[in-house]
Amino acid sequence: MKRSTNRKRHRPEEVVAKLRQADEALAKGTPIAEVARSLGVSEVTLHRWRAEYGAVDRDAVRRMKEL
Repeated sequence: MKRSTNRKRHRPEEVVAKLRQADEALAKGTPIAEVARSLGVSEVTLHRWRAEYGAVDRDAVRRMKEL
């Protein structure tokens, strides 16, 4: 089987921005499946990002990258 080559790597800053959008949508009562679809990622990816980046803000991500 051949893997799809149209995968996109998201930069940490993009991940934090998308997580912020997801939190806003989830607070309004939108189902997580619909939120993930609107962000263009899978539910698994969204959960993984939340576990990895949690409540990190953009400035903290930039500082981590510089180290």
